[in-house]
Amino acid sequence: QVQLVESGGGLVQPGGSLRLSCTASRTLFSIDIMRWYRQAPGKEREWVAGMSNSGTTTYADSVKGRFTISRDNAKNTVYLQMNSLKPEDTAVYYCNAYLSPSNYWGQGTQVTVSS
Repeated sequence: QVQLVESGGGLVQPGGSLRLSCTASRTLFSIDIMRWYRQAPGKEREWVAGMSNSGTTTYADSVKGRFTISRDNAKNTVYLQMNSLKPEDTAVYYCNAYLSPSNYWGQGTQVTVSS
């Protein structure tokens, strides 16, 4: 099992930046894939970005070029750097850890992009 704790959400103006953090209760090398999802009001949860334990990264088309997923293995922490934020990025952002065959979720952190 793994516990995940997210932080870093908040209110930001359009065009601004935020960095989300997700700290895992075990080494990232033991986790197959770390991912970020988001869920906007009235919408389904959608995948945003992912990083395998080998370091391969992937992004949803809607955030490609604006968001960057990275990690600090010493801190068991994965980050989501979000730049050029848009109002449509407003959502609760969730950290996800996939350890075959199970998925684990954090509690979520709210990101609001508004002037």
